[in-house]
Amino acid sequence: MFSRVLKPVASVAVQNGAKTFSTSGQNNYKVVVAGAAGGIGQPLALLLKQNPLVSRLACYDIAPVTPGVAADLSHMDTPAKVTGHKGPEELASAIENADVVVIPAGVPRKPGMTRDDLFNTNASIVRDLAQCVASKAPKAMLAIITNPVNSMVPIASEVLKKAGVYDPKRVFGVTTLDVVRAAAFIGEINGVDPRSVTIPVIGGHSGVTIIPLLSQSQPAVKLSDQGKIEELTKRIQEAGTEVVKAKAGGGSATLSMAYAGARLTNALLRGLNGESNVVECAYVKSDLTEAAYFANPVLLGKNGLEKNLGYGKLNAYEQQLLKEAMPELLKNIKTGEDFAKK
Repeated sequence: MFSRVLKPVASVAVQNGAKTFSTSGQNNYKVVVAGAAGGIGQPLALLLKQNPLVSRLACYDIAPVTPGVAADLSHMDTPAKVTGHKGPEELASAIENADVVVIPAGVPRKPGMTRDDLFNTNASIVRDLAQCVASKAPKAMLAIITNPVNSMVPIASEVLKKAGVYDPKRVFGVTTLDVVRAAAFIGEINGVDPRSVTIPVIGGHSGVTIIPLLSQSQPAVKLSDQGKIEELTKRIQEAGTEVVKAKAGGGSATLSMAYAGARLTNALLRGLNGESNVVECAYVKSDLTEAAYFANPVLLGKNGLEKNLGYGKLNAYEQQLLKEAMPELLKNIKTGEDFAKK
């Protein structure tokens, strides 16, 4: 069963879907949100401030409002101590001794900006953050939200390799939003609580590289017509565009992405804390396909990725989706590696 975001239900009890467990006697962890003043960063920090496994929450950004975001969060009556860090000169203090570093930092595409412009800006941000992680928190788990995720994870990995601290078990691309969306849509179709839906989404985190394995959904999707299955698949793949259109040019998927980022961060923390059977989909170093990085369910533990669970048996339609996704995924990965090697 995939992980769920922690929800306090008593002084020490925490609800995880239908499962309740105690957080008494737990270890506490430092989590960094790099890009904490942004559209994803602020709600992400808000959710993490409520997580009982977080004892220190470091909010980093270059934006002038960053200290104010930290001050605002610090007024919440939850135990996590919040610190604000503004600008490159305070990055090291934010990252130092972190257990998990979550990176939503980046810029959205603006009028007149090409995709190459967007990539180069965000790639430089991820590169610089990864360099700081390498020197100040080399054992930290790195969860990358910044788009394009398919390319950013290879960039961070290459930076850590150059620094001699790369551990593929500790670098994750956050593809959780694809899982969250798939579960939400299936819950709506089936007329059930979406939190009861388990659905693996494999591949990458953009367009055709997003491959929802509807044949493996539990409970089964109540769609027998292949046309409807293909329609649902396309909706999951293009859900980000659905949000952009609904916001009428006023933004992209920030709130649902923050929720998804908090969910993966929570899963990483639960694994660090010694909980067993913590499973999430994530984009990781992989040898399951010809792509060097690939998303599918993974088992998380004290060392990060404990076991790659693979993706099971695909039906003919899903096999075709994987075949169609591979050229794009390989191209994205190469773009990231080439940038990092410049």
